[in-house]
Amino acid sequence: MLDFIHNIQTKVYFGKDVISHLDESLRPFGTRVLLTYGGGSVKRSGLYDKVMTILKDGGFTVTELGGIDPNPRIESVREGVRLCKENDIDVILAVGGGSTIDCSKAIATGVYYEGDLWEMCATKHGVLKALPLVDILTLSATGSEFDAAAVISNMETNEKLGSTYTYPNVSLCDPQNTFTVPKNQTAAGTADIMSHIFEGYFSQTNDSDLFDGIAETVLRSCIKNLPIALAEPDNYSARANLMANSSMACSGMPEYGKQKTGWPCHAMEHELSAYYDITHGVGLAILTPRWMRYILKKDPSCVWRFAQFARNVWGLEGDDEMALANAAIDRTEEFFKESGLPMNLTELGIDDTHFEAMAAHANANGRFALGFVPLTNEDIVEIFKASL
Repeated sequence: MLDFIHNIQTKVYFGKDVISHLDESLRPFGTRVLLTYGGGSVKRSGLYDKVMTILKDGGFTVTELGGIDPNPRIESVREGVRLCKENDIDVILAVGGGSTIDCSKAIATGVYYEGDLWEMCATKHGVLKALPLVDILTLSATGSEFDAAAVISNMETNEKLGSTYTYPNVSLCDPQNTFTVPKNQTAAGTADIMSHIFEGYFSQTNDSDLFDGIAETVLRSCIKNLPIALAEPDNYSARANLMANSSMACSGMPEYGKQKTGWPCHAMEHELSAYYDITHGVGLAILTPRWMRYILKKDPSCVWRFAQFARNVWGLEGDDEMALANAAIDRTEEFFKESGLPMNLTELGIDDTHFEAMAAHANANGRFALGFVPLTNEDIVEIFKASL
């Protein structure tokens, strides 16, 4: 097991009706609030009205930034920073899923950033000075409610880039707020949760027992609870487990003590979203089984990890590790397909036009040279092609 640092700075209220803690979560930071949210779902669900009632009753002054896109744009970051400066905002309240929270993190740091805001998003850096941030989570997917990272898109340059910004000060996580999430978004969000686990689980470190166990538990929980949530959208237990999985999967903890991997599927999917603006979790569900098959074929010595995945996650048995590995990959692909997700890029109207440029950008500075199985630009192109 390798050394690690645990430093998660977010206070989490998890459970039914935790919106009751909203006033006390905001008030220590001030009364001038920038309220951020995405499309109309927050208003259709009635959550917007609940939030506004609490803010009004509490004497908060509210400035709104709505319409944040599922792949949040640099334009929204710029507008949010402008609103914060013009209205002397004390605290940001993000109501939504990972996209809204990601955008709000970039806004919170952008207020203090000297220079071009896209430069801030395109630069790798640590946690930055930021306005306080409180969020109300409405989608189980990215884990942005529990980490400092965010991913921002620039559609003019076909770039979707992740960096570190700021931790939410407080996250209010009520599984009831996910009851109205449509089936396709529920499935895509779960694919994202699982991918967060896969990216660190498939590591060359083989003795981080505790954190492998956490990773495998999250995967088993997703496999158990997604079908229930799809069949019974208001099943609290299923929704609660998926929400807890979301926070744990991207907290960094499942990767503690393990060699870094470069997160290849996320890097490849960010290229797809940057060029085609597709749903992040859908792209991950398509890419992941193809990446698994490709690296297993390229380097069969990695079969041990896939066999462990087969036994501990899918409950498969047998002594032939290669057979177990392939069966586990098949089960993973079937799970995504049975969840109603598209399973090839052609369904999304994507062809091979940009594959070489996408591969070069994803693997900039040899990002994947030290991965679980090292990948070249040519390897990435082949994975894209296998996903058509």
